[in-house]
Amino acid sequence: MANVVIVGGGLAGCDCAWQLARAGVEVTLYEMKPEKRSEAHTEDGLAELVCSNSFRATGPAAAIGLLKEEMEALGSLIMEAAFATRVPAGGALAVDRALFSEYITGKIEDHDKITVVHEEITSLDGEALKGFDAVVIAAGPLASAELTESLMATVGDARLYFYDAIAPIVSRDSIDFDKAFWGSRWKPEDDDYLNCPMSEEEYKAFVTALLEGEKVKPRDFEKEVHFEACLPVEAMAERGEMTLAFGPLKPVGFVDPRTGERPFAIVQLRTENADKTAFNLVGFQTKLKYPEQKRIFRMIPGLENAEFLRLGSIHRNTYVNAPEVLDDTLQLKARPGVYLAGQITGVEGYLESAACGLWLGLSLGRKLTGLERLPEPPVETALGALMGHLRTKPDKRFQPSNVNFGLMPGLEGRIKKKFRKEMYGKRAQEAFAAWIEAASLPKE
Repeated sequence: MANVVIVGGGLAGCDCAWQLARAGVEVTLYEMKPEKRSEAHTEDGLAELVCSNSFRATGPAAAIGLLKEEMEALGSLIMEAAFATRVPAGGALAVDRALFSEYITGKIEDHDKITVVHEEITSLDGEALKGFDAVVIAAGPLASAELTESLMATVGDARLYFYDAIAPIVSRDSIDFDKAFWGSRWKPEDDDYLNCPMSEEEYKAFVTALLEGEKVKPRDFEKEVHFEACLPVEAMAERGEMTLAFGPLKPVGFVDPRTGERPFAIVQLRTENADKTAFNLVGFQTKLKYPEQKRIFRMIPGLENAEFLRLGSIHRNTYVNAPEVLDDTLQLKARPGVYLAGQITGVEGYLESAACGLWLGLSLGRKLTGLERLPEPPVETALGALMGHLRTKPDKRFQPSNVNFGLMPGLEGRIKKKFRKEMYGKRAQEAFAAWIEAASLPKE
């Protein structure tokens, strides 16, 4: 019987293990927690969400919404858990992070073809990785220094990295509801978000404090590089006084019930759990030092006495130059039999990482059980476009990417802007349906 070892119990490692086990492959999953943790992890369970609890937009008019549909159709454990632990978040899919981790941990540990070992793997040459039909490294962007060094020594490439920041979480009981109000953009009757309105004076004082606040500095040997889609709030403020007001703090679509007028700016808080006892500051990923976070974020109206259940932090995300070091099956060119999955490959985001692990589990499962090779999903689909990103050599430096319509081929003919996303979605759905039928994959 085929057997595979997976290093890393995050979203990619768990969905990869799940797909392999479903194919009849024996899986040994190594997870270094709780004996050792990265600088961002705090809990013991598998598939811990260390950043936002949101999986972003739903629906085929968004590339990430398409990816959700495709993953669900392919039997993703991550999507199963997300729907089972969902919390209100307007048009987005958000989860109770504790219940989400518990759900996946239970499923993985209870599967008779998956063995979980809580032990750190520090080298691709380690004894624990020998004797398997395939090795999957799904250690995520926070792989330990030792494992990262081993990987980079193998691929013979300079280390690539960017910085990713985590937003703070505050307790509901500490929020001043005389100032904060419920409502989603354009839908005041919704109660998925809490909103803290700011006057022009309050906003400008807040921006000044962000710019002057003391920040965590990168280590001497590291160059600071941020992922454009996840900039720290203070880095956005550095781009201009009104950048935040036109970005995550834009007040369009809101009316302050106290004044009957639109605020100058607004800070949104998204629920973290089903009981709505904790809230995430939307768009407030940060590299401010802890005391500065408390001081500055308490300048937000309604959060003057905020109790921080989790403060923001910053960490280095490591990834490889995928088009150079991986083949089209996600196998290391320099080390046949060793595969990479998840964010360490150069995909960015929770679901993108899980989708990468899911795809590897599906394709590797077919290969190891003697079935015909699984054809790659069309680049017109969300999954195909995401995997295509890892195979396409860029004009300049390879950079991590979320799934987006820009990774797909352009639409034919002239289409009005307001219909483009809809047309991308329709084309993707048709291409995916044809592919899953041709590939003889079961429909979930």
